[in-house]
Amino acid sequence: MSARLDAIDWKILKELQDDGRITNVELARRVGISAPPCLRRVRALEEAGFIRGYRALLDEKLLGYEVTVFAMVHLSSQAEADLKAFEAFVRKEPLVRECWMLSGEIDFLLKCVAPDLKTFQAFVAELTAAPHVRNVKTSLTLRNSKDAAMVPMELKDVR
Repeated sequence: MSARLDAIDWKILKELQDDGRITNVELARRVGISAPPCLRRVRALEEAGFIRGYRALLDEKLLGYEVTVFAMVHLSSQAEADLKAFEAFVRKEPLVRECWMLSGEIDFLLKCVAPDLKTFQAFVAELTAAPHVRNVKTSLTLRNSKDAAMVPMELKDVR
């Protein structure tokens, strides 16, 4: 997929990742092309799926979500239908912010946020009662040492 991207596309992606609110005129200036072709390139990158969307990164603690917990879920069945059913269950749960299917001993890793431990404990009760859940292990976070929600563009040669 990345073979279709030229150096200007990479520069556009880097600039948009650094500042998704940048104007097209400023973006064009930074990547060294005029505004109309810059806008065409951005739209093409969006349509091709390289740019999945734009959003604001919010501070969950300031918004009242004091607790961040990782839950490691082991299912009793790894049949495809059971995996999909669990994923559908998780998608409906607002406290679950990320869900990763893993290989190995743990089937799913969930990143959850909650306003308090009581709310999270109620969710864990729901989670352990979900179909095919064998067990759930949780780890309460103490602090976040790195939060890089971006693709490491510095590893690409984007001259």
